[in-house]
Amino acid sequence: MGRPFRLGDEDRPDYASALDEVIASPQIQRLLERSGVPGDRLRVRGLAAVARVAHAADAEYRRYTALRRQARGGSRAAGASPLSGPGDQERPGAGVLAVLGVLTPVLAAVAAATFLVLGYGLHLAEALPALADTLVGVGWLSLGIAAATALVSVAALYRTAARQAAADAVPDLPDASLSPALDRAREVWLGALRDRGIRPWRRPAVSYKQQSQPTRIGVFLTGVGG
Repeated sequence: MGRPFRLGDEDRPDYASALDEVIASPQIQRLLERSGVPGDRLRVRGLAAVARVAHAADAEYRRYTALRRQARGGSRAAGASPLSGPGDQERPGAGVLAVLGVLTPVLAAVAAATFLVLGYGLHLAEALPALADTLVGVGWLSLGIAAATALVSVAALYRTAARQAAADAVPDLPDASLSPALDRAREVWLGALRDRGIRPWRRPAVSYKQQSQPTRIGVFLTGVGG
């Protein structure tokens, strides 16, 4: 069972314009003059029965709206993926690298402080001079590693923030390559809407001489509204 038909709010002005175009046609105007029914009444009936009238062009409308969604989502789908941390987070394993990028400077700084305190403590105590020199050297090496990894992490965070800002600055523009096809789909829908949904007056017009005017205009309005 298919989905129930519903005309989108943004397409109702197109429906109203198509309805006005048909009502303003010479054939409908002559019919209205003969029947004495105001054109505004016919328009109100057509607007009230929008779901039933527009359903006659259901297939064309669904193709048009599907193409429109594709056109609107094209640029966003082709855009860069959002980033959530240091470096290229969209790559496999990037989460682990991000954690290491944060923890390495901290651990290296803690190790550097520990080695330096122990090394200089042994120097002050004049005990185990060889071990003290080794601890001091390792401490300064750890401090250098902490400084280097901290700079790398800051640079990665800055790069990530710059890329995210550039991605957010890109407007969600329609896909220009689909514009001609979208225009054609809209015209096909409007044509089907006018011919199959809003112009069922042809059959009552043929039988005009065989019906009284009130009966005939009732059939006409029923046809347009239904």
